[in-house]
Amino acid sequence: MRDASIPGDRPRYVLFDVDGTLIDAVANQRQVWRTWALRYGLDPDEVHAVALRTRPTETFARVAPDRAPAECLTALHELEDEDVRHGSYSAFEGAPELLRALPPGSWALVTSNYAHRVRGRFRRTGLPDPGLIVDAAAVEEGKPSPVPYLRAAALLGADPRDCLVVEDAPSGVRSGLAAGMTVWGVNTAEPVAGVHRHFDSLREAVPHILDFAGLPAAGPPAEALAPGP
Repeated sequence: MRDASIPGDRPRYVLFDVDGTLIDAVANQRQVWRTWALRYGLDPDEVHAVALRTRPTETFARVAPDRAPAECLTALHELEDEDVRHGSYSAFEGAPELLRALPPGSWALVTSNYAHRVRGRFRRTGLPDPGLIVDAAAVEEGKPSPVPYLRAAALLGADPRDCLVVEDAPSGVRSGLAAGMTVWGVNTAEPVAGVHRHFDSLREAVPHILDFAGLPAAGPPAEALAPGP
């Protein structure tokens, strides 16, 4: 069901969060931040709790204010780049066919990660190369500020009212809402406060996202259509 507040004759755009929405990287993120926290003598659980809600530079300011941010970021980048090469993560079910069904220029990624790392994960998980990524380096204010999602809309030439945000995290949901966009939540057992619609999984949301974009639902994978021996 489409959002009745959005005119049906205008182009629609879909803006995706990445980690936790398209790619399951929770275990990897926790391990990276655990290793980083132990290196600085910090409590890994406390650091990870902050890192889930903020960009890295903001995390450093909260948990290690006496450390040089550049030093902290270099150490984190080394760990994350190693994770991209050797980590164990996967695309959520439904993500490959969804992204391939959306026309180029109609979708973008809005992430607190960095673009080169996201592209590496996409290659490793078989997801199509994203045309546009608004990453941590692209904006001065991260989620929950509306700036990241508004930046993505501007780069796509989209009216925020015509954009659907797909998120799993409270900070991302607040960011999309503050940008004046339609926000759907996925991959959480309970709805995140404020979402317009909630889906237990990305797979469940796929046909509805395609309908929002004015596209037919994705069919079964090509191998499922191949005739048997």
